[in-house]
Amino acid sequence: MKAPNTGGVIVLKNYIPDYPRPQLIRTDWENLNGAWDFAFDDAAEGEKNGWQEAFQPQHTIEVPFTYETKRSGVGIEEPHSDVWYARTLAVKPHGGRVLLHFEGSDWHTRVFVNGRFAGEHRGGYARFSFDITDLVRTGENRLAVHVSDSLSRSQPRGKQRWIPENFACWYVQTTGIWKTVWLEYAPESRIASLKLTPQLAEKAVRVEAAVEAAACGDLYVLATASFEGVTAGRALAKVTDGRADILLRVANREISEWDVRAWTPEAPNLYDLEVQLLRGTEAVDTVLSYFGMREIRIQGNQVCLNGAVLYQRLILDQGYWRDSHLTPPSEAALLEDIEKVMALGYNGVRKHQKTEDERFLYWCDVKGLLVWSEFPATYVFDDDAVENVTREWTEIVRQNYNHPSIITWTPFNESWGIPDVASDKRQQRFTEAIYSLTKAIDPMRPVVCNDGWRHTVSDIITLHDYEASGETLYDYYTKNHAAVLENALPFSVNGQFYPFAEGYGYRGQPILISEFGGIAFNNGESGWGYGDKVADKAAFIERFDAITSAVKRLDFCCGYCYTQVTDVQQEINGLMDMERNYKIDPEVIREINQR
Repeated sequence: MKAPNTGGVIVLKNYIPDYPRPQLIRTDWENLNGAWDFAFDDAAEGEKNGWQEAFQPQHTIEVPFTYETKRSGVGIEEPHSDVWYARTLAVKPHGGRVLLHFEGSDWHTRVFVNGRFAGEHRGGYARFSFDITDLVRTGENRLAVHVSDSLSRSQPRGKQRWIPENFACWYVQTTGIWKTVWLEYAPESRIASLKLTPQLAEKAVRVEAAVEAAACGDLYVLATASFEGVTAGRALAKVTDGRADILLRVANREISEWDVRAWTPEAPNLYDLEVQLLRGTEAVDTVLSYFGMREIRIQGNQVCLNGAVLYQRLILDQGYWRDSHLTPPSEAALLEDIEKVMALGYNGVRKHQKTEDERFLYWCDVKGLLVWSEFPATYVFDDDAVENVTREWTEIVRQNYNHPSIITWTPFNESWGIPDVASDKRQQRFTEAIYSLTKAIDPMRPVVCNDGWRHTVSDIITLHDYEASGETLYDYYTKNHAAVLENALPFSVNGQFYPFAEGYGYRGQPILISEFGGIAFNNGESGWGYGDKVADKAAFIERFDAITSAVKRLDFCCGYCYTQVTDVQQEINGLMDMERNYKIDPEVIREINQR
């Protein structure tokens, strides 16, 4: 398979085009995307009627595109609660385990192999896997997948509508498999996961390996880091209780006169990593990965990267395509988005209400594009929503922890799913719990609880303001920001929103305007954005320049996030249309951002 055009950036030696899990690579794998049998099961009687054994297909669907999309070959947008997939699975002779991976399937997925139950998962955005070794035979096998979805607002749904038609900024629902499905052949004793924590001050990376062991006996994990072919360090640790913990020092004057190559947006240096599981001197498993040496921390009222103040020029990115919705059409399409965002003068994205394909995060790591990782919201607060959010958010943080491009976690946005957080103690405690849980897994990255308004505990204070006049916006914040931070005045010019929930207040955190702009413009077609629609390119540039420059002039503000990268369905407030055509010369936007 041809690799995407990398624009001259050095690609890691372990890079495999279209490999779905670039942070943990085994070379013996098979992509299961392509044509599958497909059927609707609106009565939800498929399992009772034996569809796990066989069913009459109603369509051929192109996985991983959902039935709602044109790219799927089905293209039916109305909701269906239960859907079935099936295909033949050819399994080759092997001496280990056969692992079946789903990068994303929305929402309750039940998997059957040769009519036998393999496992299930609830959630729409996290990866999940099943060991199907004992269910398959060499040669042809039948894989069947039953996915149940609903319009429940207790499910994390992000920007998916929960009524039959699109409205405001909510779009066509996503049902079933929407990310890559793939097969992996792994040894009986194997490395199950890696957690990589750069420790820049110590010139080391901490490698925590979880191990699945098939037999008794001493096992060791050997980790070897290299940079552009030069070995940076090697370290060994014994496996105890299924885990090995290694402090791998990577200081090497051959690599840098400063001993290490740090990762920054300007110089996104990455180290290759090989991790072997040893029994005696024999390597029984080998996986490949990579890491970036960088430190993200809060220092006073600034966000710092590697000890230097980081001014963030972000853009809101919802990751939608016209014919494939949430599913990227290809790896090249992901890379195109990244390169076009950077051409516009931004140094990061706030990936909004979506956990993106991990290949996107890989290319952000390689290209040096910062990422705020945000959880797709529920839209009610009840016990089911609490359980669903807690479970899947934990999965996502653990799965994407290793990516150096991710610099902020955002589990809540604009009180979605916590509508009474301003005063409701239960909802406030929920945000505190998710904050603390995230910090328990990842103490190094900032966490923003309730991006936009009514913060409880939060490492960064974020404000959303769609005021169309740059002068009005600047004057309001210049005159009133002290009162705003005391929660005495609403922060927005139109006077609706306060920055803190009751009982919480400003503690000197960095402040970032994480949504603004949203200018509606698309050469006369219908649609909506924020404020009055502009008539032409000149009017767009005038407003964009005024509001962006106003935000940049606010001395208490450490960055911004403009809404948004592209148009999305009925929204026409992108800097590009859904086909990724620039509406305005990118050099004009770039000059304003980097002025």
